[in-house]
Amino acid sequence: MRHRLRDPVTGLLFVLPMLVLFLIFKIFPTLGAAGMSLTNWNIGGEWSFIGADNYTRLVNDPNFWSSLRATLVYTVIYVPLVMAVSLGTALLLNSIVFMRGLFRGMLFLPYVTSFVFAGIIWRWIFEFDGLVNGVLAKLDLGPVGFMERAELVLPALAVVSCWKGFGYSMLILLAGLKAIPGSYLEAAKVDGAGPWQRFRGITLPLLKPALFFVLVIETIASFQVFDTIYVMTGGGPAKASYTLIYGIFERGFRFWEFGYAATWGMVLFAIVLVVSLIQRRFIGKENT
Repeated sequence: MRHRLRDPVTGLLFVLPMLVLFLIFKIFPTLGAAGMSLTNWNIGGEWSFIGADNYTRLVNDPNFWSSLRATLVYTVIYVPLVMAVSLGTALLLNSIVFMRGLFRGMLFLPYVTSFVFAGIIWRWIFEFDGLVNGVLAKLDLGPVGFMERAELVLPALAVVSCWKGFGYSMLILLAGLKAIPGSYLEAAKVDGAGPWQRFRGITLPLLKPALFFVLVIETIASFQVFDTIYVMTGGGPAKASYTLIYGIFERGFRFWEFGYAATWGMVLFAIVLVVSLIQRRFIGKENT
């Protein structure tokens, strides 16, 4: 019995520190938010149990539905964009032999920069007298109010977030490309397969587990976008970039309605969970 228990107990001891941190910073706060969503908790710490009243209020809140719509539109724009950029740069780095480490570091650099710093720089780039409108003016196509037009603000924010965050997904996909045996590609090349045929028939199928992982983490990141919006638009114009996370921030730290903010958070948690399960069911079941 002692011999049979030794390996499981040893493994548990190794993972115990991370398990404790996960419980303290993930599970317990989630359970606390679930309980808080059933109260009218305020900034003074005073609260009373109100049951499902916050959820009833949320269903009838036009701000919630507009923020959900903005979040979904942003997700639809951002996720395909960052997936394409990450895969393209990973394929490019995988084909580079000379100074590969330098190029990898340069492409990863935006990921480690501050969201606030990136937002300030990109706000200047998108302004009427900024870099993009300067180029458009030279082509007689501008200026364009990217931050002032409701139909353009979410695509502009998606570009900024993509520039800021694609580096991590790029490294994940690059690692997946490195794991593909070179003999497969060489054999296909000998058989006369072109670059596109090798990519479609060998590289892409073997890269599916990494692609699925990137899809899940980038989808979750798109639902949690906040920093860029807070710095660049403040939810505007006319709440066109008023996402769910920004709504949670405003309810909790501007109106001090912590119970109602927790309700928004629990609904966001449920949405992300459902979307992740759908992705696994229809896209990544055979790749996990």
